[in-house]
Amino acid sequence: MNENKKITSRPSKKNRAKKSTRFEKGRPNDKLFKEYIVPRRMLLLDFLIETITFKSRNNIKKLLSSHQILVNGASVSQFDFELIAKDIVTISQYPVKSNGKKESKVQILYEDDELIAINKPCGLLSISDDKEKEKTAYRYVMDYVRKTDPKNRIFVVHRLDKETSGVLIFTKNEELKEALQDKWNDLVKVREYIAICEGIFEKKSGTRVSYLMQTKTNLMYSTQDKINGQKAITHYEVIVEKDNLSLLKVQIDTGKKNQIRVHMKDLGHKIVGDDKYGSTDNTFNRLGLHARILEFDHPLKNKHFKFIADTPKEFLKFFDLKKIK
Repeated sequence: MNENKKITSRPSKKNRAKKSTRFEKGRPNDKLFKEYIVPRRMLLLDFLIETITFKSRNNIKKLLSSHQILVNGASVSQFDFELIAKDIVTISQYPVKSNGKKESKVQILYEDDELIAINKPCGLLSISDDKEKEKTAYRYVMDYVRKTDPKNRIFVVHRLDKETSGVLIFTKNEELKEALQDKWNDLVKVREYIAICEGIFEKKSGTRVSYLMQTKTNLMYSTQDKINGQKAITHYEVIVEKDNLSLLKVQIDTGKKNQIRVHMKDLGHKIVGDDKYGSTDNTFNRLGLHARILEFDHPLKNKHFKFIADTPKEFLKFFDLKKIK
């Protein structure tokens, strides 16, 4: 167990890999990525041979040895690396090697042979998206676990917004990942966030319930449409106030996209730094949202986990606090 450590590091049509239609710029020099979705469990080399039919076996091996193959955004060079269904394999037109010293930005809160919990910094994606392939928490942690054994891998259980810092967990085996995801809302006992909002709350604690939907521009909004919306429940409590800003403890019963950000906007108190949802206050040069506590039951064993990512120092300093209980 490692605690509070920093990372220093041709098939049938039915089974054919589904080719992604996304072609994105990877670097300012306009070089491209090409993505493919894995249809079933298989070895990486077998998948590449099935998929990249325009290249020879030797050329495919060269892509691997040149670090031009990524799995879910992490560079992989082992031909016998095991893939699972829905993995995203990316072919890069330039070498993508390990992140080196940049890995130190990800703090490990806990690690055992089944899972790993980190304190994700603000500004780092949980996993790659259309615009960013390399600088993700998934990739940093993947690079780290593969230092012990190149065949090691991690699995995504949940995500945090890029702008949100705090507790993020990955599993080291697919069985635990599936078990956690199948009953996530039942297994999770506490999801506590620290939020800094604009203005002074008239009501110092309360609960916001709405149904969330998404616009064509990917903005979430509240509705009372129970049929098409996703139910979201957010509880909040004001801890301290200063200079027309409020620091809150927030607990969520549901983990919907941008849930806290939308609900605070609904209450008339946008989260500081959240220009996506209309905030004009940038006191902290970041989003004022931090996933502080994640507490859950192990779905396969009689174990209970509680992970705490310390509140960012700049939050505490502004409100003249030493810590939050």
